[in-house]
Amino acid sequence: MNEQILILDFGSQYTQVIARRVRECQVYSTIMSFDTPAAKLAELKPKGVILSGGPASVYDEEAPLPDPAVFELGIPVLSICYGLQVAAFFLGGKVEPGTRREFGKGRLRIRDSGCELFKGLPSEFQVWNSHGDKVTKLPAGFHGVAETENSKHAAIEHRRKKQYGLQFHPEVVHTAHGREIISNFVHTVCGCGKNWTMRRYVDQAVEEIRSQVGQERVILGLSGGVDSSVAAALIHKAVGDQLTCIFVNNGLLRAREAEVVQEVFGRHFKIKLQYEDAEKLFLKKLGKVTDPERKRKIIGNTFIRVFESATKRAGKARFLAQGTLYPDVIESVPIAGNPAAMIKSHHNVGGLPKDMKFQLVEPLKRLFKDEVRQLGLELGVPPEIVHRQPFPGPGLAVRILGEVTTDRLRIVREADAIVVEEMKSSKWYYKIWQSFAVLLPVKSVGVMGDERTYEFTIAIRAVESQDGMTADWVKLPYDLLERLSNRIINEVKGVNRVCLDISSKPPATIEWE
Repeated sequence: MNEQILILDFGSQYTQVIARRVRECQVYSTIMSFDTPAAKLAELKPKGVILSGGPASVYDEEAPLPDPAVFELGIPVLSICYGLQVAAFFLGGKVEPGTRREFGKGRLRIRDSGCELFKGLPSEFQVWNSHGDKVTKLPAGFHGVAETENSKHAAIEHRRKKQYGLQFHPEVVHTAHGREIISNFVHTVCGCGKNWTMRRYVDQAVEEIRSQVGQERVILGLSGGVDSSVAAALIHKAVGDQLTCIFVNNGLLRAREAEVVQEVFGRHFKIKLQYEDAEKLFLKKLGKVTDPERKRKIIGNTFIRVFESATKRAGKARFLAQGTLYPDVIESVPIAGNPAAMIKSHHNVGGLPKDMKFQLVEPLKRLFKDEVRQLGLELGVPPEIVHRQPFPGPGLAVRILGEVTTDRLRIVREADAIVVEEMKSSKWYYKIWQSFAVLLPVKSVGVMGDERTYEFTIAIRAVESQDGMTADWVKLPYDLLERLSNRIINEVKGVNRVCLDISSKPPATIEWE
């Protein structure tokens, strides 16, 4: 990338948000460990550096601290929250525990409108704080440019060196003009253009894929999800018939999933598609298994064996393509108490065995999820695939509590199809993170016509989230919930009761298993 902003990660839960905000300014950003040597940073020729926040105190015995030479690179530096305290600490200022901690909303008042970070912004607006320590003495050459109720030095700058510090978080949506502040830093202060676009990325990625692959063949496991679908379209654009996609039907897919994948990628994109029907094998392996962890392991191990066998039938290939995204390759910061190191339940089926001798092609490894969706549209992948909601690797098996059987799969698949259809027709599907049906191993008495019934219960789950790490349940309109309940009970044989899951994550998870 010709122009980029480097972000040093001190363990903030918002580090990836900073990177995404920079990219929303059409400037490329890269996250690096807080202790990356300044000389290594200089080799990348960044236009600017951002120091993230973090949970530590600069005076902690094991506090994460950067190479002091970061502040001597001669390029603009923006230090956020803990990053501000690090800058003050290194440059001769003083940081102390605040008499009052400052968490949540606050009012920022600009004292120096000449600061380029606040160019074009009002003199007072809401910001989001998350800190206990604060700067009590400024380093030489710095002066305060903004304050909050509890922090005299909520924003500071060294105008000649173009070094800035913010005690609040401009990257979060709760800060009213945060995007403009970041834009002012990358464009006005650092002088970056708007060169990070998906059209340019396509051209660059195609060149890189061709350079890596040469005349060799590539195999890709196609799931029908956003990531693998976009990776397939991009690699096919680069190397054409050198790519073979393997689609494994494990019998745990959404309604019409196999047909849609074959239609879009086999007939529309003309991609070589090897279809593996393994439904009977997976259901046999899952017979009488009720423990959710065992279910996932069985599905993962079975998938590996089926995919391994399929690759041999596909013919000799040197490369294996994966839809790995940037959040998957960012190294976690080993800091005690790091809130970004929360346990995340991925519900994946597991990786491929190490003895499969392929070289990896990962054309999406520099992209966030929203950028992958933009790339998919740029490549002509149908919007209904690009914008589809996340789906767990083990499929509908994690949406059936208890044993997975053919009839239970039918019930949850039919119910889920109704949820998707109604959410789309009501325009809610694309507004939220995820919505789906769960089959509970609970039967209850009901009345249909003149007969009593004893049938299953379906739970509807609808959540809003930014990244799946945390989530809140969505307050869907009553008329939509009424339609969902009526249709599921009337159209899905074996169901006589529908419930709504109103749990947030945490303490619950998004999926039920």
